[in-house]
Amino acid sequence: MKAESYGPKWFTTELIILLAALLFLSPFYFVLANSFKSFAELLTDTSGLPKSLNWHNYERAWEVLKFPRALRNSLLITVFSDLCMIVVSSMAAYRLLRRPTKANRILFSLFIAAMVVPFQAVMIPLVKVGNWLHFLNSLPGIVLCYTGLGVSFAIFLYHGFMKSIPLEIEEAAVMDGCTPYGIFWRIVFPLLKPMTITVVVLQSLWMWNDFLLPLLILQKPELQTIQLATNSLFGQFMKQWDLALAALVMGIVPILVFFLILQRHIIQGITAGAVKG
Repeated sequence: MKAESYGPKWFTTELIILLAALLFLSPFYFVLANSFKSFAELLTDTSGLPKSLNWHNYERAWEVLKFPRALRNSLLITVFSDLCMIVVSSMAAYRLLRRPTKANRILFSLFIAAMVVPFQAVMIPLVKVGNWLHFLNSLPGIVLCYTGLGVSFAIFLYHGFMKSIPLEIEEAAVMDGCTPYGIFWRIVFPLLKPMTITVVVLQSLWMWNDFLLPLLILQKPELQTIQLATNSLFGQFMKQWDLALAALVMGIVPILVFFLILQRHIIQGITAGAVKG
């Protein structure tokens, strides 16, 4: 087939896409530009560039919010939730796929159905159960909550990806005397690397930016995440936008760098998971 030459149609399409990209990137510009302004300059000239790169806002936000502590809490919650989610969901998806019994099919359908239940519908029962089990105001408690809330989506992704893994590989391992756990951890799980990275990136973006669940579970100041610490700058009579914007930039940078490093694996994992074996 002859390739279509570049003309007004392609130019118009690219121009529309470029304008849409600039529109979606505009909030990042406002956050970054205003984070270097004083409070007075921020109120008088919101859309303009800062007159000078003033790092005073970042220094004050670092001290006022005790940012290293909030960063540590966010990292601990995200990392351990990802680890628990990967172990539980990968093993569950493998069992549900390789043992297609009626009970497993029903269980998989329940996991899929759980994905459409909004968090607002379960947050009050979740807090009550957490209170009964003494999970409130503890990092292990919120890790368990994130694992339970995110495992359905992770199982769905792993289940689709595993369909592209040939069953003959596992049958050959059985002939060599490999145990079921050995087959999974030594043969199947290494093949799940693209989907594992996809799950880690998608779930990390969700947990890192989440505000409602930490607000409900973590009420002690020493357990605050970056989002909760930033929210403390907004009171009934005072809103410290200069410090809040600087804190937002510091909170965005780690997860943005993490996403940019691993983003190519997301497309690879999702497209491979869409192919049935």
